[in-house]
Amino acid sequence: MLKIDRSALGLTVVSAVLQVLIFPLPNLYCLSWIAVAPLIVAILRCRAPETPRLQLQLDDQVRLLPGTPWQGFVLGYLCGILWFAGTCYWIFDTMHRYGGLPIPAAMLALVLFCMYVGLYHGMFGLLLALVAGSSEAAGSTLSVRRALVAAPFLWVAVELARTRITAFPWELLGYSQTANFALTRIATLTGVYGLSFEILLVNSVFAAAFLASRGPRKRLLAAACVAAVILQAGQWLAPPPVTADRTALLVQPNIPILEGARWTKDYFQETLRDLTKVSLHPPGEKAGEHFDFIVWPESPSPFYTNDPLFQGAVSELARRSGTWVVAGSIGLII
Repeated sequence: MLKIDRSALGLTVVSAVLQVLIFPLPNLYCLSWIAVAPLIVAILRCRAPETPRLQLQLDDQVRLLPGTPWQGFVLGYLCGILWFAGTCYWIFDTMHRYGGLPIPAAMLALVLFCMYVGLYHGMFGLLLALVAGSSEAAGSTLSVRRALVAAPFLWVAVELARTRITAFPWELLGYSQTANFALTRIATLTGVYGLSFEILLVNSVFAAAFLASRGPRKRLLAAACVAAVILQAGQWLAPPPVTADRTALLVQPNIPILEGARWTKDYFQETLRDLTKVSLHPPGEKAGEHFDFIVWPESPSPFYTNDPLFQGAVSELARRSGTWVVAGSIGLII
């Protein structure tokens, strides 16, 4: 039996909802500073002590202990499944509308995706519970402090694993601050992971405030609130205007989504000719106008980077236009 306290399950659901709200479409970015705190509290206060004597020894405000590694994993996993279901719901429509899957199969694809990628949230919960310790002496202040200090490092490590192992770097916590012009400057040195670390650090302070006794709770809450306001304030700072000195041409013709078998060689070459024609002579072109950058669509057609036909068309366009060309592809022909 897991024997997870109901309050911990409730906090886990609250955390999942908050993590959904900090990403589009809700765009409540300011909630990112407290979105993970309920999950941290849930993992560190989810298990009742097994011995009555230890229950009597605990502080009046503390009646629950950090979870076992398995309990931490289950709480994190539940949070991850709910979170990805709330942020990657579009997978269902993509699989159904464009992948041609029937509704039950498309729904199954979404569920399996959430169960798979949610494992990384579960790993965070497991590691956090391991750091806190699973013995009945783990309710000590030292073990909780140790877990709170480790939480930002563990979260970033899990995000790195999801990016490198699963190759799914979407919805990293730091992306919630894309509109925060001042704060995102640190990404030039740390990447998005530095933003995630900073957000989790504030979340850990909020979690510490809820886990602390009444004495230091007010001070921790005040410190966390001040930090969140200062760090979020960068979103209200408009970046200085930059004078445009280059012109880019974005090419987006109406290329239908076709199954691979319907892309014949003639149709493939015709599509390349159409893209080249629009790139060299776009509608509304002014006499003598020159573009410094040409961008083709992301990937509406089966272009492979090492396909000689594709390489030849893009190279010829670059020579004729005398400019840089960026084109999307779906990979390499092996």
